[in-house]
Amino acid sequence: MRGRGAGPYLEAMDAPALVLASASPRRRALLEQIGVPHVVLPVAVDETPRPGEAPEVLVLRLALAKARAGASQAPGRVALGADTVVVLDGRPLGKPAGREEAVAMLCALGGRTHAVMSAVALTDGEREATRLSVSHVRFRPVGREEAEAYWATGEPRDKAGGYAIQGLGAVFVEHLEGSYSGVMGLPLHETAELLRAFGIPVWRKRA
Repeated sequence: MRGRGAGPYLEAMDAPALVLASASPRRRALLEQIGVPHVVLPVAVDETPRPGEAPEVLVLRLALAKARAGASQAPGRVALGADTVVVLDGRPLGKPAGREEAVAMLCALGGRTHAVMSAVALTDGEREATRLSVSHVRFRPVGREEAEAYWATGEPRDKAGGYAIQGLGAVFVEHLEGSYSGVMGLPLHETAELLRAFGIPVWRKRA
């Protein structure tokens, strides 16, 4: 993690080095929740969907691209990449570009069920593996005035679909079928499976 020095930190944890190829504080917190030591290495990849690309293909492709980018900058370590997309009527909803788009997204999600697809990928530069988690979230109806008030809180600005289930946006959720951590951005069941396959244990004690 930034500010501690990757080498000494990982030695103190007595665990294989894992690179989180993401700047997301939510993914960092989720890895910490299950006791996985890691260093943060944000990467930049082009997240533009390809013509006709299915949402599940998009999210898996981007997670793997992020993992590969992280591994290329940290030879000898295992890199984890993840990506999340909200899907309504078969159309992926990314992060809102601004207030109007965020309000429109939230109003469109209101009173309906949408899918949240979260992919996680690991690579050590030689081996690669991916997993996909699909959850279904039902919102209560949301009016424009409430959506605008939510935008004013600042929370929706960097969230897929324009909301955070772990934050203030939780008030919109009537029902969740699937992975809560997946909706947050990192499905922990699938992540733990991949980590074990790469020799990285969970539930490590913190230094």
